[in-house]
Amino acid sequence: MALIDNAVYVEGRRVESPSTLSLATRGDLAWIGLLRPDDAELEAVATEFDLHENAVEDARKGHQRAKLERYGDTLFLVLRPAWFDARAETVEFGEVHLFVGDRFVVSVRHAERPDLAALRARVEGDPEFLARGSEAVTAAVLDEVVDGYAPVVEILQDHIDAIEDQLFAGQVDPGVSKRIYQLLSEVLAFQRATKPVPAMVKGLLRGADKYGVDDEVQHRLRNVLDHALRVTERVDSFRALLENALTLHATLVSQEQNEAMRRMTSASLAQGEESRQLARAAHRQGEEVKKISSWAAILFAPGLIAGVYGMNFDHMPELHWRYGYPVAILGMLALMGVLWAIFRKRNWL
Repeated sequence: MALIDNAVYVEGRRVESPSTLSLATRGDLAWIGLLRPDDAELEAVATEFDLHENAVEDARKGHQRAKLERYGDTLFLVLRPAWFDARAETVEFGEVHLFVGDRFVVSVRHAERPDLAALRARVEGDPEFLARGSEAVTAAVLDEVVDGYAPVVEILQDHIDAIEDQLFAGQVDPGVSKRIYQLLSEVLAFQRATKPVPAMVKGLLRGADKYGVDDEVQHRLRNVLDHALRVTERVDSFRALLENALTLHATLVSQEQNEAMRRMTSASLAQGEESRQLARAAHRQGEEVKKISSWAAILFAPGLIAGVYGMNFDHMPELHWRYGYPVAILGMLALMGVLWAIFRKRNWL
C-alpha cells in the first residue's frame, strides 16, 4: 500500500493516525506520507485537499525537475534528494513531491530514500517546532534533503582529488578519461538536482511575511538556504574542475602520442641511416668486385694465349716462326689493352 503514514496533529502532538484520508483534515495539521501511490490513491488525496490537477499529474508521472510552484493557497514542491551508491560507485537520485497547504502536508516519494519516517520521528520529538504548522514540515523536509547532499559532495570531492593526483602524476590511462566522463555526468545530474533549491528557498522566504510564516521557520529556511548555496557553489566548482581535467587529460594524451611519434620517427631515421650505410657498403663491395673481375679478365687474356702455346704440340701454327714470340707478346698486350679500355669505359676500373 502506498500510504506510509497518516497523522493528525494538535499543537504539534500526534492525536490521530487515521487509516483513511477522509479524516486527515481534523486537528491543526495533517501530514500524509505516500510512496509510489497509484492513480486512485492520488485522486483520493487530490479530492480530500482540493489539489490542482496539474500538480497531481506531475506527481503521478514523476521524473520532474526540482521546482516550486503555487496553485492558489497550495504550494507544490519537487525535490531531488541524492545519495552515493557504494556498490555501483555512482550518485543516485530520488524524487519527493510536497503539497503544502495551510493545515496539511502531503509528501509523495518515488524512491525509498530519503527516509521521511525517520524525519517525521525527529520532528515529532520537537512539538514546539511542529506546532508552527505546515511551513515547519516543509522547512524540515528541505533541510533533510539539503543535508543529504553533503556526503555526496564529499565523496565527489574525493574522487576528483584522486583523478587530479593521477593527472599530475602524468598518467594517461584511457580509464582515467572514462572515469572523468562518468564523474562529469554525475556532477551535471547533481547540479540539475541542487541548482534550483536556493531559488526555491528564497521564494519561500519572500512570501514568508505575506503568508505569516513563523520567525523560527524563517530562521530554519535561511539555514537551509546557506547550506544549499554552499552545495551549489561546490558543485559548480566540480564541473569546472572536471572540464579542466578532461582538457588536461586530452593534452597529456596528445603529448604522449606526439612523443611516441617522435620515437617512431627517430627509430625510422636510425633504421634509414643504417640501411643507407649498408647500401653504401654493398655499393663499395660491388665496385671492388667489378675491379677484381675486370683485372682478372685482363690477366686471363695473356694466360689463355700462353696456355695454348704452352701445350707443346709439334704441329702448331707459327710454332717455329721466327717472329712468333714477339707477335704472341704483342697480341697479349693488345688484348689486355682492349679489355682495359672496355672496362674503363664502363667505369669498372
